[in-house]
Amino acid sequence: MNIESKSDAQGVAPPAPLSEENIPESPFELFEAWLHSASESNLILDHNAMCLSTVDAEGLPDSRIVLLRRFDSSGFVFFTNSHSAKGRELAVRPFAALTFFWDPLRRQIRIRGAVEPVGDSESDAYFANRPRLSQLGAWASQQSAELGSREQFEQELVEVESLFVGQQVPRPPHWKGYRVRPATIEFWQERPNRLHDRFLFRAPDWSRTRLYP
Repeated sequence: MNIESKSDAQGVAPPAPLSEENIPESPFELFEAWLHSASESNLILDHNAMCLSTVDAEGLPDSRIVLLRRFDSSGFVFFTNSHSAKGRELAVRPFAALTFFWDPLRRQIRIRGAVEPVGDSESDAYFANRPRLSQLGAWASQQSAELGSREQFEQELVEVESLFVGQQVPRPPHWKGYRVRPATIEFWQERPNRLHDRFLFRAPDWSRTRLYP
């Protein structure tokens, strides 16, 4: 079965071409601009959604969608249960790749680098701002473990809720943030006939190179 993309079939117009003259020298400045454009699009539900790719102890890759919660020149931060599959994989091999793809904008960003836990105070601050039910879920969910039934999880959630009646929900010790410290950041933008624009930035000085499509 042959599969044809809509951009091939319908001639979806790409954005203005990228060039050495119209992109900033800092990859973080360009990332912020593209993220802002995605946030402004009515066609993109979660502009901060990204594919997080890790590798397990046997070398088998694993990917899933998570949400970017903050970023600066030191890296890109997400939060999760450290007992989950991704948490266990990062404990063994602390490296990851992030991929952002905004289909309506015809843009993609790829980030690769080492991963480190963020400090407790940063995790505490973010957890405190989560909806209460999400906080309770962080205690009740044994993320990635086998679950007998939905009813079992809902009962465990009720039990957790009863533990924190009338008080703030503290951050579970296994729930934490991770920072991906980028070694490379690549920006891809569609052009007609698969003749795309690609620019790769490399740490530590963030030298910039144009790549073949």
